Amino acid sequence: MRGFNQTFTLFLPLILMTFLAIERSMAQDPLEVAPEHYKVMLENEHVRVLEVKIKPGEKQAMHTHPATVHIELVPTKVKIGYPDGKSVTLEGHQGEAIWVGPVKHTIENVGDTEIHAYIVELKDLPYTE
Repeated sequence: MRGFNQTFTLFLPLILMTFLAIERSMAQDPLEVAPEHYKVMLENEHVRVLEVKIKPGEKQAMHTHPATVHIELVPTKVKIGYPDGKSVTLEGHQGEAIWVGPVKHTIENVGDTEIHAYIVELKDLPYTE
């Protein structure tokens, strides 16, 4: 029994790190993936308001958001990639408010100007796989 306890004690940290890595890969926070693009404007138990700025040609790795409202401050053109390999290119208009349900995606600014927007994340409607 003593050998089992020693082996279990040695492998427990590895097992916990594996579960943590799996959890993080399933729900990556955009602030961890691309901190240079986001600034937290407000956060409480209900919402997180982010200011986002992405220069032309810049990309973000796969990340998740709960349900959000995006407020476009300038015209935008963005390529959104999904975990299944599909992608879509969308254009946003200055002053437009856009509802986006919980999502996991990549982002690439394929326009000629910097993306500048506010994203209101609704914590009560989280992303789940």
